[in-house]
Amino acid sequence: MSDDRKTDLKKVKELVELMKANDLVELEIADGENKILLKRPQPVAPTVTHIPMASPAMSIPAAPLAESAASEQPQDDGLVDIVSPMIGTFYLAPSPDSDPFVSVGSSIDNDSVVCIIEAMKVMNEIKAETIGTIEKIMCKAGQAVEYGQVLFKVRPD
Repeated sequence: MSDDRKTDLKKVKELVELMKANDLVELEIADGENKILLKRPQPVAPTVTHIPMASPAMSIPAAPLAESAASEQPQDDGLVDIVSPMIGTFYLAPSPDSDPFVSVGSSIDNDSVVCIIEAMKVMNEIKAETIGTIEKIMCKAGQAVEYGQVLFKVRPD
């Protein structure tokens, strides 16, 4: 590889590090005829969709319906869910020998990184986007997670 190409590659790597350090999503630089455009993927914001349930058949007795509905309804425990914004592999720590980002009892704020989800060999830091205390960790390290799956339950402050 020529020295010019090594220098160019080094400059691109520096620009990527600059983007990461300043949380930039897009960077465009033009110098005469030379132009470079760098874009980082943006995390997908979780969306909540309400799907109405089908109405029960008239032939079902009322008592068993009430019992089954009560057993299927999640209890309103006042906890806020942190859900996965993507499909991938869940990790609680940045590396196998590192301490986890959070544990039960950890206080978090909107910008606290709570885990990493690996998708297509890219490590995506997941931020809490809520303020409170971690009450439950719903996944294990290395577990495959789905879009919208609950990762943590947080007691809001």
